[in-house]
Amino acid sequence: MTREEFASLAAKGTIILDGAVGSNLYQAGMPRGICTEEWILEHPEPIQKLQREYVKAGTNILYAPTFAANRVTLKGFCLADRLEELNRGIVQMTKENLAGTGVLIAGDLTTTGQLLEPRGNMSYEKLLDVYREQIQVLAEAGVDLLVAETMLNVDETMAAVDAAMEVCDLPIMCTLSLNADGTAIYGGTAVEAVETLQAMGASAVGLNCSVGPDQLVAVVRSMKEAAQVPIIAKPNAGVPVINEKGEAVYQMTPETFAGHMVELVKAGAGIVGGCCGTSPAYIQALKRALE
Repeated sequence: MTREEFASLAAKGTIILDGAVGSNLYQAGMPRGICTEEWILEHPEPIQKLQREYVKAGTNILYAPTFAANRVTLKGFCLADRLEELNRGIVQMTKENLAGTGVLIAGDLTTTGQLLEPRGNMSYEKLLDVYREQIQVLAEAGVDLLVAETMLNVDETMAAVDAAMEVCDLPIMCTLSLNADGTAIYGGTAVEAVETLQAMGASAVGLNCSVGPDQLVAVVRSMKEAAQVPIIAKPNAGVPVINEKGEAVYQMTPETFAGHMVELVKAGAGIVGGCCGTSPAYIQALKRALE
């Protein structure tokens, strides 16, 4: 997919993304504290079932679960030498699972968890190399577009966009994890993100994770006012409650979530989906609410 084709698709109406992956895989038996990407390839049935359910629910763009398959994160699991294998394998599995559906596949990138200088020890050039490497593999594996999601500040998201512009011609969507006041966790604001990233070539900019849709109307509205590209909203199913096992429990129902998401569309979001705590039932409710 070219950037022009993505823009044309977005101009036709609201695009529906998928929902959470991690929280659903935990329910399917994935242990915590392991490399999700390795587990997915070793246990393909849960992700295949989840992907098919998201497609049935109404997803137009599905994220291939290559979320943290970058060199920095994989090194923590002693799996850096399997970077190409993991990314290619997951993309191929997703392509086979979605064959004939018409659903687009986004190669998924996220933060390395390492702060950029001067807050941390990661240089911009090193981070650029990290994203270049993963994007090159994803592009060669045949994804339709890219997404950098759950980013912690504007600067690291800039590195992902820079890398994408250098490596390929694929569209790249960008979403930061934003607080309810529109600030990013480690630097920058919602409006700064839109203005900076769209100027660099991002095809869509927005937010994901963090809080629920009921807290984000003003943030989405402020982003839309600054935007020349589509705005993305992919929030959690509300703010979680921590149970006695230390697990996050999301209590917003699919119908309540969908109702709040309609308000985000009215505020200017043109690309919508769900993050932590959501499931195919949430995407199905969202599709129905939009109709």
